[in-house]
Amino acid sequence: MARSDRAVRALLERYLQEFPDEAARELEQLPLREVVGLLQSHSAPVAGRALQQLTPDLAAEALAALAADPFRGLMRTLEPVRAASLLARLDADQRERRLALLEPAEAKEIRTLMSYPSGTAGAVMDARITTFRADATVKEALAKLRALRGRPIADVFVIGDDGRLIGAMPLQELAVADTGVRMDSLRLRVPVSVQATSSREEVVEVFQRGIGTTIPVVDYDGRPVGLIRNDVLVAATQQEATADLQKMVGASTDERALSSAPFAVKKRLPWLQINLATAFLASAVVGIFEDTIAKYTALAVLLPVVAGQSGNTGMQALAVTLRGLALREIRLRHWPRVAFKELGAGALNGMAVALVTALGVYLWSDSTGLAVVIGTAMVGSMVIASIAGASVPMLLTALGLDPAQASSVVLTTLTDCGGFFSFLGLATLMTALL
Repeated sequence: MARSDRAVRALLERYLQEFPDEAARELEQLPLREVVGLLQSHSAPVAGRALQQLTPDLAAEALAALAADPFRGLMRTLEPVRAASLLARLDADQRERRLALLEPAEAKEIRTLMSYPSGTAGAVMDARITTFRADATVKEALAKLRALRGRPIADVFVIGDDGRLIGAMPLQELAVADTGVRMDSLRLRVPVSVQATSSREEVVEVFQRGIGTTIPVVDYDGRPVGLIRNDVLVAATQQEATADLQKMVGASTDERALSSAPFAVKKRLPWLQINLATAFLASAVVGIFEDTIAKYTALAVLLPVVAGQSGNTGMQALAVTLRGLALREIRLRHWPRVAFKELGAGALNGMAVALVTALGVYLWSDSTGLAVVIGTAMVGSMVIASIAGASVPMLLTALGLDPAQASSVVLTTLTDCGGFFSFLGLATLMTALL
C-alpha cells in the first residue's frame, strides 16, 4: 500500500511538473481545501509551477490558506512582482499575517512592490480583478461570479494560458450568453489596459476614450494585477486637485481644516520663510530705484497696482498651464506655442487694462507723464507675467519637480520683480515727463 501511494504521488508530481496548465485547470474544479492539500503535498518547485497557472483569485486564496512552511516554500518560487500582486488581493489583516511568516528582507521587498507611488494607476486600483480562462464556459464563469457576491463587477476579463489579458466584455453580455459557450467564443473587445506604474493622467486619457467603465491594470508581462473603476478615479482625481490647490500656496496636503495650530505652523512656516526671502528680493529691486521714488512719491502709491495686476495675470496663465499638464493636453514640446499664446493674451489684456489704469491715474494725479509711464509699464509687466506663468510649471516639470508645489512661489517672485522693474525703470527713463 505504501509503495502504491508513493507511485501515485510520483505520478501526480510528474503530471504537475510536465503539464502545469492542465493541472491548474483540474485544480480549479476542486474545493479550496483540496487545492491547498495538493499544493502542500508536493515539493515547492512543482507546486509553485501549478500555482502560477491558477487564476489570480484562486491562487491568492490558496496562499492565504497554506500552512506556514509550504507558504514560505511557494513564495520563494514566485517572482516578487507576482507574489505582491497575489498578496495584494487579500485583506489587510490576512496580508500582514502572511508577510509576517517571511524573512524581513522578503517581506520588505513585497511591501515595497505593493505600495505604488501616489499619482500612479497602482495607487488607485483594486487588486481584486476577476478573470476567466479563455476555455472556461459561460456556465462556469457565472457560477464563479455568484460566489463573489459583494464584489462590484461591471466588466469581465479573459486571460490566455500564459495568464496574459486577451479580452474583455460587459457583465450584462455574459449574463445573457448561452451557458455552454466558451469565453473565447463570445464577442470580446480588445482590452485597453494600463500598467501599474502609469500616471493617473494616462488613466484619465483611457477613460476619456469611452472604452468600458473599468480599466484593467497589468504588470510588465501583460498579466492583470488589478482594475480601476471610473468612480474611484474621479474621487482620486478630485482629491489630487484639491491637494494641488493647497500645495500651490505652500500648505501641506496632510493638513485639514480642523488640524491643530502647531501642526499647521510646522507645515506652513518653511514656505512662509521662503516667501519672505523672495519678498526681500522684490524689495531689492525697488531699492535700486530709491532715488526715483524719493523724488516722485506717487510712484510708491502705484506700486501695488502694478504688482497686483501682474500677479493675477501670471496666476491665470499658471492655472491654465498646470491644468494642461495635468490632463496631458500639453507636453514640454508645446512650450513655444503656449508661451506665444500667453504673450499675445498678455499684450492684449495689458493694453486693455493699461487704458483704464492710465485714465484713472490721470484723473487722480493730473499728470499725463505718470499716466503714460504706468500704462506702458502695465503692458510690459502683464506680458512678462503671462510668459512666466506658462514657463515656470514647464521648467519645473522638465527638472523633474512637482510644478504645483513650487510654481506659486517662483511665479510671485518673477511677477513682482518684473512688474516693479518695468514700472520704476520706465519712470527713471522718462523722468522728463513726470
